[in-house]
Amino acid sequence: MSDDKQQGVPMVNVQIDGEWHQFPKGTRMIEACRQVQVEVPHYCYHPKLSSPGNCRMCLVEMGMPPRLAPGEEPVKDKDGHQKIGWMPRPVIACANAVAENMGIRTDSELTKACREGVMEFLLVNHPLDCPICDQAGECSLQEYSAEHGKGDSRFRDEKNKKPKNVEIGPRIRLDDERCIMCSRCIRFCAETVDDPVLGFTDRGSHTVLAVHPNQQLANDYSMNTVDICPVGALTSNDFRFQMRTWFMKETSSICTSCGRGCNTTIGSREGTVFRQTPRDNNEVNSAWMCDHGRMNYHYLNSEARLTDPMIRKNGEEAHQVVPWSKAIRFAADELLKFNASEVAVIASGRMTNEELFMTRRLIAELSVEHVDIVLRRGKADDYLVAADKNPNTAGAKLVLGLKKPGGELAAIQKGIESGEIKALVVLQENLIDDTDFTTELLGKLDFLLTTYPLANPTADDSHVVLPGAAFAEKDGTMINVTGRLQRLNKAHQGPGQTMEVWEICRDLILAIDGGNGIYGVDDVFKEMAGQIKAFAGLTLSKVGDQGLPLLKTKLTVPMLEREKERIAKGEIVG
Repeated sequence: MSDDKQQGVPMVNVQIDGEWHQFPKGTRMIEACRQVQVEVPHYCYHPKLSSPGNCRMCLVEMGMPPRLAPGEEPVKDKDGHQKIGWMPRPVIACANAVAENMGIRTDSELTKACREGVMEFLLVNHPLDCPICDQAGECSLQEYSAEHGKGDSRFRDEKNKKPKNVEIGPRIRLDDERCIMCSRCIRFCAETVDDPVLGFTDRGSHTVLAVHPNQQLANDYSMNTVDICPVGALTSNDFRFQMRTWFMKETSSICTSCGRGCNTTIGSREGTVFRQTPRDNNEVNSAWMCDHGRMNYHYLNSEARLTDPMIRKNGEEAHQVVPWSKAIRFAADELLKFNASEVAVIASGRMTNEELFMTRRLIAELSVEHVDIVLRRGKADDYLVAADKNPNTAGAKLVLGLKKPGGELAAIQKGIESGEIKALVVLQENLIDDTDFTTELLGKLDFLLTTYPLANPTADDSHVVLPGAAFAEKDGTMINVTGRLQRLNKAHQGPGQTMEVWEICRDLILAIDGGNGIYGVDDVFKEMAGQIKAFAGLTLSKVGDQGLPLLKTKLTVPMLEREKERIAKGEIVG
């Protein structure tokens, strides 16, 4: 409220359920109630979309001071508020704004009767199949029918039958019987991602949601329609009937598929990730995420996961599974055989800042001169997808001190070819598949150490293969393309003997110099904050679930810029 006053936005006095509050002029009634923790049930309303006012679930009782006769002075109570005259009919809270001396009742008899009536009509043709519905457990219709419904129905006629299990896109299925015609999906496609392929056809109780002829719901943000569908009408082919929502543990994290770092919620159970969904952050991804990033978790459950450390001594063809202590000791002894100029390290822009910091300490321990990461560039879009496909290029530049990420790879290749570089440490990268490194080139090395989540051709050529944790299996921070510091949180432990890369680097350092170790990622961050100026004064807990700005860049988020324009025009709340 103080920020609005400073910006010159006038405040108005509003009574909500008998209590007076102040709100900026123009605040929608439903948002005013939300700000004071008063729930107004709703279906069609979404703060990121326009408000059509078609579900009527948010009906409330409204009152204003009576109109005064000419020359009549308003009568005010001891607090300076005029007496409120209540209107005989309800109004929708999603599309009406508050005004001075307005009254709102969300718990009156009229309001309760309206909600019961709306719920009764919504359930006339809705199938009562909650036990088999994929939305059960997070369905607004299910929740509101219990909270605001009558408990029984007066309708005894047979329900209308509508299309079921219709594939309306490569990733989305529609069960039209469950649709309550809130139009959220239609508005999202048309307003947010400029793909107006959905619409309503027919009339009355025969109205159905449909895709326009010869088109599909196939844009890269299509699965957001499942998130915002308040019922089980739209379901994801990827998650459909995989796991009941109440069995899953939810972990706040970030997407690592590109440099945007969209905030996510990871749904997992017993070491298996079942889905990723977007988490609201108005500084990063609003309430959305792309389909590619959302589904880029299946490799976590792959049968190709590396689960145990392995070594292969010179002259041997097959790798042997060994204890961690033996693998680390073998790797340290091999690295100590080489001069500093004969060793190179290739880290990854997919690693956390904490992993990169421990890599930096390993580099310093070995006095390595040749250090780089693998760059990944692709096409950006006009919404959220960034051109940088590494989630932490900015962190790699900052922590490792790289002036030009990717610029040293050619020199490392040349050094291996000439025999000047004899040992290579590759952290969380598959060089053969993702770069122009070849098996023949890596075969010239006397020693190759690889960490990676999956079995891969580079690991096949390595003397030491260590199972490195994937994004859902570690804690730490990353810096996105706009310079925001954000947290990853561990959803579960990695399979087998998987370890986080900062732990692997720590153990290698201990095996080399025999010093004391670090036992938690919080301690790594603390040391990093003490040595790297940009992190000074921060702790891992201060980063929080929403992150904080750390570096200044010239990049903006197209999706957020468009939302700001729509907020300024009054089209959405935001």
